[in-house]
Amino acid sequence: MASYFYPGKNNKSRVQYRMNSQTLPPTDPASRIESPSRPAATLHLVFGPQGSGKSTHANTLAKQINGVCFAIDPWMLDLYGPDMSPPLDFSWVMQRVRRCEARIWKTAVTVARQGMDVVLDIGCMKAADRLRFSQMAAQAALPFQTHFVSTDLQTRRQRVQSRNAERGDTFAFPVSPAMFEMMESQYEAPDEAEMAHANVLKT
Repeated sequence: MASYFYPGKNNKSRVQYRMNSQTLPPTDPASRIESPSRPAATLHLVFGPQGSGKSTHANTLAKQINGVCFAIDPWMLDLYGPDMSPPLDFSWVMQRVRRCEARIWKTAVTVARQGMDVVLDIGCMKAADRLRFSQMAAQAALPFQTHFVSTDLQTRRQRVQSRNAERGDTFAFPVSPAMFEMMESQYEAPDEAEMAHANVLKT
């Protein structure tokens, strides 16, 4: 005999259900009702240079498709922010970025397999990183769509400065001019082949 306990309303009482397996008739395999298959969910990867509006677009897209957005900046800030001290060691930062990426990816795949679309706002500054996620999606047998967000350099600089000052919804940590230049040097724009498979948004 198995017992199952469920909390009652407002956790003030508990109801016990008892089931005796000996009283249940054997199950006929032919009579089992198969649950309907869930629709295939899509993994959306938003990428582009800093200040282009990636996080804004990722959040908007997630709302439009009723999906879940995973952004790497809050993860990095919450998990490793207290350990960061200037000057930043780029290799130290990237090691932790990779850890966050791995955990986010595992969670994103789990969510997508439950039928909910996922939007990834995880940087992917390098073409090799974007290809890596595309290949992992293929291995997981999940649809994958990239979204390239971009605008001119002057606008992006101004946006980053404004974000530092205003600290709105997409603010995670201040980006100094030196950090902006460093990240700008790391960014790899998509080539024609990559652009051909991406949704392109000019902001």
